[in-house]
Amino acid sequence: MSNQSGKMKLIAMKFGGTSVGSAEAITQVKDIVRDTLSTESENVLVVVSALNGVTNLLQEGLVCAASGDEAGYQHVTEALRERHWQVIDNLLDGEADPLLASSNELIDGYLRFCESVHVLGEAPPRALDYTMGLGERISARLVAATLRHHGIKSQAVDATDLIVTDDQFQNAAPILDLTEAKVKQGLGPLLNEGIVPIVTGFIAATVDGVSTTLGRGGSDYSAALLGAILNSDEVWIWTDVDGVMSTDPRIVKEARSIERLTYKEVGEMAYFGAKVLHPKTIRPVLEADIPLRVKNTFNPTHPGTLITPNDLASDHPIKAVTVIREMSLITVEGKGMLGVPGIAARTFGAVARTGKSVLIISQSSSEQSICFVVPRAASGVVVKALREEFVSEIARRDIDQTTSRDDVAIVTVVGAGMLETPGIAGRIFTATGSNGVNVIAIAQGSSECGISLVVTDDDADLAVRAIHVLALADN
Repeated sequence: MSNQSGKMKLIAMKFGGTSVGSAEAITQVKDIVRDTLSTESENVLVVVSALNGVTNLLQEGLVCAASGDEAGYQHVTEALRERHWQVIDNLLDGEADPLLASSNELIDGYLRFCESVHVLGEAPPRALDYTMGLGERISARLVAATLRHHGIKSQAVDATDLIVTDDQFQNAAPILDLTEAKVKQGLGPLLNEGIVPIVTGFIAATVDGVSTTLGRGGSDYSAALLGAILNSDEVWIWTDVDGVMSTDPRIVKEARSIERLTYKEVGEMAYFGAKVLHPKTIRPVLEADIPLRVKNTFNPTHPGTLITPNDLASDHPIKAVTVIREMSLITVEGKGMLGVPGIAARTFGAVARTGKSVLIISQSSSEQSICFVVPRAASGVVVKALREEFVSEIARRDIDQTTSRDDVAIVTVVGAGMLETPGIAGRIFTATGSNGVNVIAIAQGSSECGISLVVTDDDADLAVRAIHVLALADN
């Protein structure tokens, strides 16, 4: 089966921790790969995360080791053995011995590393990256062995042999030209032979072969990067929900799967708190013009959410409502700010020197105040930096005050179709106002893909519910 261009069809898939978290889940992965090979594609590339909970266990053991708790990291090591042993034994019956041996070898290496950390009393980022991919290494071997056990040609591949990065440990960035060459050399022959590569997500290596990790969303990023380099037809991200949801179902029980999103909409949702793809995941497939689909491992017939560069159908202006909590609203205000050049630049220069992130910015038309939102944990250091920056202006009363309000959340309304829908902002504010929600500040991008409202923590859920009713009405 080939696509219309004549090239061999390829689907790149990523399975997250819950999708490989048990023998039953991995059996479902096997079925998905087998069915995709027979109905959708000539080739499948698979990227896997660690079994759910394993990465947390690895971190727990290292914390114990660094704090001098020898019994703690030894207990974690045995928990890792037991966790993997149960899954391996349930999946492979009497053929589990080779996989158990290789898993135990990797876990033995982790134990030796913990012993070293115990002696040193610390684990620097480079050392952490060396061991944090252990879960992915075991799960890749486990999934590949399961596929082979059921007659599907498969081979585990460590991404340290494929993805070349800089040396920013814990959040490394791929060096694309070197990575492209290694990926084509390492995976191309396997795919040509009809072998399903099972690649470790999240991990990579420097030019010198030192292990690195790709940071938050690393496994999704691995799949998108490999899919783009190999010019796959689609990238599928398998999770435990039916695609990207219109809002948090814990807040709104009527939340539902979104049929179609643009990359810009997904990026906006991820930035403002939705548990969807990390923005960096999107870039490789966006630049390669490859569709990405989010699907449910445990309900594979559901179409999930298709994410594309553009969505010509804008019948539904509001796609989703997100909320991000534990925020602080920082305000710089004073009559002496009016018409004074450079106040905004100095404000955000001071914030930048603290290394803290600004999520949204709003400025009064009179230029007498600037407000912006930062994570609540950063508010103290940001306010201190601003008062130091403007010490002279505060003394002259050009700036009256620099304050922090620490009880706020950001509610963001997302939808590229809002640009073409007259009055949508008015409807949003009518909905929140009629439900008694006080909007403290507003920010809207020029693209109108997202409108963000700052509200109190107490009003956040009420605002989400009120705006979600609009989304349902328009759909």
